[in-house]
Amino acid sequence: MEIEKQIQLRPRFEKMVTKPVNAIKESAESLKSSKKPSYIINLLDDHIWIYIGNENKKTYSPHLHLELEALENGNTKVKGLFGPEPALWTMFMFLHFVVAGIFIIFGVFAYSNWSLGQPSGIHITIMLLMIIAWFSLYFTARSNRKKGMPQAHELEKVMEEMLGDG
Repeated sequence: MEIEKQIQLRPRFEKMVTKPVNAIKESAESLKSSKKPSYIINLLDDHIWIYIGNENKKTYSPHLHLELEALENGNTKVKGLFGPEPALWTMFMFLHFVVAGIFIIFGVFAYSNWSLGQPSGIHITIMLLMIIAWFSLYFTARSNRKKGMPQAHELEKVMEEMLGDG
């Protein structure tokens, strides 16, 4: 896969596999113990999560979420999503909402002061700072994704081993 070329911070993919869902789950169960402690594999219904083990985990370490969808012909459609650790992603989303909230509030203040004929330069300055903060958050997330790319390829190899027709 060419996840490096995707613009999204959380790259997605779909893959068709000739194994049935139950065979993939059994393969995941067997890999669960053999890959420990380097990788942590969790299963719930038709979802599989693959994490980097605690010994190699960094703040930018990705995880891989796989959703298995059974097809009528006995094959399986695998939908994958690479992403940062859920706690890190939640923090980034929280920061985005804070920045957006500050931007909106000071936009309202700037408009009110402008419509009343009062100076609104400080409000516009803060709005510009929030735009810079948005870009900073985005480029920080891109940097973390780039740092985690080697580990994403490791997760991809574990997935390929799990999905392999054998």
